Amino acid sequence: MDRATFDRLLSPEGQELLADVQARAGIESDLALGSRLRERYDAALVAAAVTQCHLRGRATAKFGPDAAHLYFTHDALEQSTRGAVARHRAARLVASGVRAVLDLGCGIGGDLIACARAGLQVRGVELDPVRAAIARANLAALGLPGDVVEADAMTITPRSDEVVFVDPARRDGRGRVTTLDGLVPPWDWVAALLDGPAVAKLMPGIAHDAVPEGVEAEWVSDGGSLVEACLWGKPLAQVERRATALPSGATLTARGTVPVTGAPRRYLVEPDDAVIRAGLVAELAEDLGGTLLDPHIAYLTTDTAPEGELGRWFEVVEELPFREKALRSALRERDLGTLTIKKRGVDIIPEQLVARLKARGSVPATLVLTRVDGAGRVFWVRPCAR
Repeated sequence: MDRATFDRLLSPEGQELLADVQARAGIESDLALGSRLRERYDAALVAAAVTQCHLRGRATAKFGPDAAHLYFTHDALEQSTRGAVARHRAARLVASGVRAVLDLGCGIGGDLIACARAGLQVRGVELDPVRAAIARANLAALGLPGDVVEADAMTITPRSDEVVFVDPARRDGRGRVTTLDGLVPPWDWVAALLDGPAVAKLMPGIAHDAVPEGVEAEWVSDGGSLVEACLWGKPLAQVERRATALPSGATLTARGTVPVTGAPRRYLVEPDDAVIRAGLVAELAEDLGGTLLDPHIAYLTTDTAPEGELGRWFEVVEELPFREKALRSALRERDLGTLTIKKRGVDIIPEQLVARLKARGSVPATLVLTRVDGAGRVFWVRPCAR
């Protein structure tokens, strides 16, 4: 979609067309709908309206009910921040006393929306003319104040009252970028911003030793999925490392806890991926009054009943033999079948193991295969409700 087509989509004619498309979605096929509408509108405008309808449906997972009023492109929707994550970041900015945010490379405005809703003054900068226009339209569609300018983010000077937010592009023509040297704008420029009041959204795989000294690294998960690392510039940093699990907002911070191992107890706990990436497994074990099963594997064991969103609990039913032949016999004796295999620290492929075990029992079972003090162990467990 080019800028001229998007401008037409915002016109009264385009809005009438978009309303018609949304009203008929799921009632008429795309082919029939497109054919009918092209009798009244040109093909490019019809294609844009039908595409927006589809994208709004997909965007509901990120933007909730707002998605029905917003505008997107395929790539921009993929790259945009989840609504829950953007709201969390905005709330933290407000709690830090921030009043104004400059979003350098604002895309279609997902973070601008969250910050404006939180009461912050927002200003967006976006080089792509279509995305800049969409960001303006999205703020307007939700009745939110804010300015968006079309410019190169690296040429903009923040006002003295603004905290900079930057979300460098992590995709190139070949797909997702996984290293800092592939970011646009470049990592050196982003890192320099973090010397001052700035916040950067980065890939969750960023190495701990790549985080500049004095900058806080916060790994964030949403609904159990690790989604980003957020770096808080030196004036905003509170700790060295943090893990945050959404939607609850449960958080854990680094405090230099020394890992302690111990024998399996009533529960096994699989830490949230944000906890693992932040290197805070030992801190979580300490908070739960538990220990690690193995110093090199992210499974905890505790007698503490399930609580919070920083880990997933499994109640241990019984330990079973690790050797495959003996395990097959144990499953048959207990009438276990329909296996779910979870594993850490053992060299197996779950699907292949399930096929070899040939469990035909009537009782579904979850098996945890891991190592304890370097030795392979198998635990029959029951997942606990959160």
